[in-house]
Amino acid sequence: MTNHLTLDIPAGVPWIDFTREFDAPVGVVFNAHRDPELVRQWLGPRGYEMQIERWDFTSGGGYRYTHRNPEGMEFGFHGTFHTVRDNDLAIQTFEFEGAPDEVAIEFMRFVDLGDGRCRLEGRSIGRTVEGRDMMVESGMEKGMAEGYERLDELVAERSTSSSVPAQG
Repeated sequence: MTNHLTLDIPAGVPWIDFTREFDAPVGVVFNAHRDPELVRQWLGPRGYEMQIERWDFTSGGGYRYTHRNPEGMEFGFHGTFHTVRDNDLAIQTFEFEGAPDEVAIEFMRFVDLGDGRCRLEGRSIGRTVEGRDMMVESGMEKGMAEGYERLDELVAERSTSSSVPAQG
């Protein structure tokens, strides 16, 4: 892939900034975040299975899902979508159930770059620097990078398919 995940993990503060460009229109990338069937196809590392118990990508909605790695270990995640604005912004909480009380608030902006391209800009703010560092050390970067590579593949299919219109 020509687009790479960029992470900024400053020392001594509890947040992470990330950016990732996609060779697809903002509506297609946004819809891949909204539609639970599409989310299941890209979110998380390669080789992991995803089960979505709840996915309500609307302001005030929420989610819960699990990832199962190839060895059969399960990892649960849940949160609330505080604000969702079509093709523009999503603000959510994020909690890995293996680290209770380390809830992050995440801001994702969907930026239209024109010419059928977009950029996802995000900030994840944890409760503590230690919690943020634990998340980084857990392999978060690899999981994010692989998930966005999978999203690239999915939106490339959606961008070239006239049978699946972008919602929003």
